[in-house]
Amino acid sequence: MVIKDYYSISEVSEILDKSTETLRRWDSSGKLPAVREPMSDYRIYKKEQLVLFPRFNEYINGFKFLGNQVNPNKEYSVLELFAGAGGLGLGLEKAGLKCVALNEIDKWACKTLRQNRPHWEVLEGDIKNYDFSKYESKVDIVTGGFPCQAFSYAGKKLGLNDTRGTLFYEFARVVDEVKPIICLGENVKGLLSHEKGRTLDGMISVLDEIGYNVVTPVQVLKAINYKVPQKRERLILIGVRKDIDIQYKYPLPYDTIYNLSDALKKGILFDCDVPNSNGATYPKHKKEVLELVPQKGYWRDLPFDIQKKYMQKSFYLGGGKTGIARRIGWDEPCLTLTCSPAQKQTERCHPEETRPFTVREYARIQTFPDDWGFSGPISQQYKQIGNAVPVNLAKEIGYSLVTFLNECDKKNQENLASISLASASMV
Repeated sequence: MVIKDYYSISEVSEILDKSTETLRRWDSSGKLPAVREPMSDYRIYKKEQLVLFPRFNEYINGFKFLGNQVNPNKEYSVLELFAGAGGLGLGLEKAGLKCVALNEIDKWACKTLRQNRPHWEVLEGDIKNYDFSKYESKVDIVTGGFPCQAFSYAGKKLGLNDTRGTLFYEFARVVDEVKPIICLGENVKGLLSHEKGRTLDGMISVLDEIGYNVVTPVQVLKAINYKVPQKRERLILIGVRKDIDIQYKYPLPYDTIYNLSDALKKGILFDCDVPNSNGATYPKHKKEVLELVPQKGYWRDLPFDIQKKYMQKSFYLGGGKTGIARRIGWDEPCLTLTCSPAQKQTERCHPEETRPFTVREYARIQTFPDDWGFSGPISQQYKQIGNAVPVNLAKEIGYSLVTFLNECDKKNQENLASISLASASMV
């Protein structure tokens, strides 16, 4: 078998066991966009696009994908920035990593972290006010879900100071202070195209300046491929310290896609039905409209006159806007949760009852365990959950970090053994 950089649509069809019609549909929808050959206009696929499919990895590696789970060879530590309500931290913990400290500015999120993990060191307050140098060489991983902010471009190559005033600057500053083996930044998919890609290029340039090689191409991971019943996508930016000569590999996806029923009912993901909890309600006029929407339906399923009244000016604009007046079906993954469940024109209506999802339903869709409580007013609880990295996605990312660190540890042990052997031979 020859491993190539490019594969034809017929080869991909055979390897992934999908029809060429399915692949063409995936190309049109953007799920697996093809590259066009300049001369023939045939669809071809890059190897790096395909390695996220277990079947492709089975094809090139010769073994069946059984999962990403791996045990750490020793205790590895994490410093988390912009920690929120703990979705990423909890997932990394489930993967066997130790959170030594977490920084978060939101008081309610900090209370949530302390409530659920009293032994975690929660550094509450603005990251700008903290010096993290005490963790230098004591932390293996620095993570952070920094907001996507633009910055000025003085030239083609940005330095750390060029990003001053942004939260990415603070993330990079902490990485520079702590000097972990590997760092992880997570963000929205839109960072790929933000400022026509220049923002991401600037971030890569800064990490390069402070001594980190960014793993490219930067991947956007689809949560539905990692045991999360939700169509959420997160950009994962990985930087490896330049003295480490080991390749990081993103976690491989699973074939099974879980749906809303898996999230809210007893089954594979959870061993009981979702607990009762408080939840938001729709205003009377919105409830009257959503009563008319069937499962898996949206605003286009409304009577024409109600469509125009409900959508107002948006009715005349292009695009499907399939998230508006949307009632989720039991047999599909949920659309990406927002920070406000009754937010105008981003409805995520319960399949059978005309209401938003409750707090505990929200948490289930984000794969938080039922015993993970949330502090603050109900609006703040929704905000914390809506902003979180899904726990199961974080766990799979955690396994990939453990795999990488295990390889680093193994190489260190081999180097020490070689030095010891060389010393002994000189005696």
